Amino acid sequence: MPRPPTPQHALGLAVKARRLELGLTQEAVALEGGLHQRWVSNVENGWRNPSYGSLRRLAAGLDLSASELIARAEQIEARESGTVNAGA
Repeated sequence: MPRPPTPQHALGLAVKARRLELGLTQEAVALEGGLHQRWVSNVENGWRNPSYGSLRRLAAGLDLSASELIARAEQIEARESGTVNAGA
């Protein structure tokens, strides 16, 4: 059984998926959220664990609430670990 991604890595996957869904560059997300492009890249790659304030700004740059972004990361964790609900 494959290991699920760490929460930090799942968040990065959620950020990248949403950014691509919106057709945005890392730079566009960073500018919208008042962040640095390299920082966004580091989050996407699972190398940064954002603080609550940074998470809110990042989510805003992706046109989501922080809770929506976290929910997306949790869905990725569940899917990768094979524990997805049939109704989800």
